[in-house]
Amino acid sequence: MNRVVITSVVIPGYRVASGTSDPLELGRANRSPYPKGTIEMQTPAFQALGLDLTPFFPGTLNLSIAPQRFALHSPRYTFRNVHWIDGYPAEDFSFSPCHVIFHGSTYESLIYYPHPETKIGHFQNDSLIEVIAPLIKELKYGDRVDLAIDPSEVALIGVESL
Repeated sequence: MNRVVITSVVIPGYRVASGTSDPLELGRANRSPYPKGTIEMQTPAFQALGLDLTPFFPGTLNLSIAPQRFALHSPRYTFRNVHWIDGYPAEDFSFSPCHVIFHGSTYESLIYYPHPETKIGHFQNDSLIEVIAPLIKELKYGDRVDLAIDPSEVALIGVESL
C-alpha cells in the first residue's frame, strides 16, 4: 500500500475524547456530558458497526500538520447517523488507517474524523488530525511525530510535492 509520511506536532486538544477535560477550563460551570470520554463512550457503537477500537487508547492524539491541511476523500470506514449518547443528535464519523512513527517505533492507528456538519458547536481546524492510537507513554505535547497516511484515502493540501 502506498503511504505518504508527513511530520506533525502533538498539540493539546479539548481532552473530551479521553474524558480528562476540566469543565471550567472549557468555560462550562457544569460537568462534562462525557465523563468516561467520548472515545470510550463511542466504542460500543463502532464495535456494533464492525470497527473495534478496543486495541487503542480511549482518547485522541491531536497532530498539527500546519501549514498543510488535510481532507478525507475515500476513508476506509464511514458510519452515518451514529447515535452514541442520549440527549444529543446522531453524528457521522469516518476513519482511515494510518501509522504513527515515534522514536523509531511504528504504531498502527486510525485517523478519527467526526464530521463537522453533524457535530454542532464543535470546530476543528483542518490542519489538525485527530488520531486514535495505542498508548505511547513517552509521547508529550510539542513532540514531533511522523504520520504515515494512505493518499488514496487522505488528501494533503498545501504540500508542494509528495
